[in-house]
Amino acid sequence: MIRIFVSVLLIAGLVLFIGCGTSSEITDMPVTFSEERIELTKEYIKIHYDLDVNSIEIVPRIIVLHWTAVGDFDKCIDIFERQVLGNSRPKLQGAGQVNVAIQFLVDRDGSIYRLMPETDMARHCIGINYNSIGVENVGGQNGNDDLTDEQLEANISLVKYLKEKYDTIEYLIGHHEYREFEGHSLWLELDDSYRTEKNDPGERFMSGIRESVIDLNLKVVEDIRREIQ
Repeated sequence: MIRIFVSVLLIAGLVLFIGCGTSSEITDMPVTFSEERIELTKEYIKIHYDLDVNSIEIVPRIIVLHWTAVGDFDKCIDIFERQVLGNSRPKLQGAGQVNVAIQFLVDRDGSIYRLMPETDMARHCIGINYNSIGVENVGGQNGNDDLTDEQLEANISLVKYLKEKYDTIEYLIGHHEYREFEGHSLWLELDDSYRTEKNDPGERFMSGIRESVIDLNLKVVEDIRREIQ
């Protein structure tokens, strides 16, 4: 049984941002989330967070920005379409077979695509999947920061949209900063050996985003460190 996500605001494939002072658009392009994928996500939540849940719905507290390390949009969609990891990510296989996922994907030209419901859990960031919304940006091959100005502007619009829509969101981080949450009340990972080293999307990109959304008062690394002390 395929779980189909259709936005009630879907108009010719485009959803306009409403009330956030931007003309950016979101295109709904839902990837397949079968019952198997949902059950594997629940299994991941139980193993890694020791939570028994009836659904994979989350309350978002954090926005996490990424790059895909893949430079082609269609290849990125193919990756997120897969139900299970299979042999594609050997370093992650021991931590569960549900495939990586993401709520939003931003193409090189700044086009924004919603791949799944915003408040369904996606496997995208160790330790904070259960309370974060993830945004992937096409690019970053071989660890090189090649994200575009158009992507920067799209991420700014998306952060503003999400913060306006969800007043529970308090934090904005880059994927490379995720380990700053270790020891924080929002950190849920039980397996101390399950970590990956990340450098995306990098300081340049994050600085550009933060300077443009400073009025939102989203917490950053320094705030997280103070809260852990």
